[in-house]
Amino acid sequence: MTRPALLTAEGLTKAYPGVVANSDVSFAIAEGEVHALLGENGAGKSTLVKMIYGLVKPDAGAMTLRGAPFAPSKPSAARARGVAMVFQHFSLFEALNVAENVALGMEKPPRMGELAGRIRTVSRDYGLPLDPDRLVGDLSAGERQRVEIIRCLLQDPKLLIMDEPTSVLTPQEVDILFQTLRQLARKGTAILYISHKLEEIRSLCDTATILRRGKVVASCTPRQKSARELAELMVGKVLNAPARSEAPKGAVALEVANLSLRSPGAFGTALKGVSLAVRKGEILGIAGVAGNGQDELLLALSGELRSARDAVRIDGAGMGDRGPNARRRAGLVAAPEERLGHAAAPDMSLTENALLSGAVRQALVRRGFIDWRATRAFAEGIVRDYDVRTPGVGVAARALSGGNLQKFVVGRELSQDPGVVVVNQPTWGVDASAAAAIRQALIDRAAAGAAVVVISQDLDELIEIADRFAALNGGRLSASRPTRGLSVDEIGLMMGGAHGMEAAHLDHA
Repeated sequence: MTRPALLTAEGLTKAYPGVVANSDVSFAIAEGEVHALLGENGAGKSTLVKMIYGLVKPDAGAMTLRGAPFAPSKPSAARARGVAMVFQHFSLFEALNVAENVALGMEKPPRMGELAGRIRTVSRDYGLPLDPDRLVGDLSAGERQRVEIIRCLLQDPKLLIMDEPTSVLTPQEVDILFQTLRQLARKGTAILYISHKLEEIRSLCDTATILRRGKVVASCTPRQKSARELAELMVGKVLNAPARSEAPKGAVALEVANLSLRSPGAFGTALKGVSLAVRKGEILGIAGVAGNGQDELLLALSGELRSARDAVRIDGAGMGDRGPNARRRAGLVAAPEERLGHAAAPDMSLTENALLSGAVRQALVRRGFIDWRATRAFAEGIVRDYDVRTPGVGVAARALSGGNLQKFVVGRELSQDPGVVVVNQPTWGVDASAAAAIRQALIDRAAAGAAVVVISQDLDELIEIADRFAALNGGRLSASRPTRGLSVDEIGLMMGGAHGMEAAHLDHA
């Protein structure tokens, strides 16, 4: 039985100076359907859902919702018609409790007591347990996502848009989320689902619309395609899996000994007795659910957080009390998770952002003067070598899509011939083709003799590229284990702290 269309889009077009984000996009979502929106970075997915949610006005084309014209001028107008959206980046206030955060997202919130009762009821009915009185700052990443979802469910949505909803979840939390989404679909809610995790798309989604360079190029039933076939439809070419290097490992290049540090943030996670050693030519993968000390570990390794001199050693030299520039001179480069604001200055050009971290190792400043010709050449090399889609290196970092900015940030660090590489979430939010290229670049850097630390919540990524694996939980790092032979279930449990941590305590004793 064919389900009636809930949302139809006909000829949606949106152009910005120098780029057409969407060109004549037409598709339909049926009631109770889980519909995937796929495409590589810059394909136009974000612009399309922003038009549906009322954040962007189309230049041409039209939409209907439940048979009536639909042209929301702002998100509140979309919500009034039954469209809700869970964004990739959480919009929550850590110092407020769950109920207060939910109230901030409602047009006319009820009294707090009544709202708390509704939150308990909805969270119970949909299998998303949540205490309305808990501070958001004390919640795990998975629990914070529940706040966003329940805020939407309280609106009784007819269409729920989800942008990269599993990027911060363990496999067990993904299972809970999928059960909730299937339950919503059975009740008639349509779900528009954006993700670069193609096995998830195959498991969850009924239909997929595939965008390439702003145009619809295909639609399919994901279950009838392999993940590789879906990826190749997205990018329009054959994809090759990253090739691992089996070269022998060298001497220890990065060593951390019993590192304990307080978090600089009020709701951060302190590091507790962290120890690790990474050899030249080796990739150490570190997994963990968001909020378990990943950011703090990167800060401690990059030099943004300082410690005792011998707590961090690079090629045998104590560097714990030295800052980022000193560590760069010693050969360590780092790429943090937060692209815009930490890894890159939003309003600075790509050339200027290349200078920010490349000045030391690329010798871009001589006798106090910036060598702009060399700096532009450095930035252009990054754009060329890492296929960064941009009109030029003079554009501001904030003008790039998230995936293209990620390629620029990772490329900037790997282009500096480092001896030690530390990256947090290197392929977060990037498409299959870009992710494969970034992973291959990390493997190549290790093959060239660098010690590489990859902090990631993408378990498939760590299994694919890491020689050894460890898990962060509550600021403690487990003892590392060879990745070969580890199952995804074992890794997921280690991330959740269910097992493997006893070995960590003994290892750090």
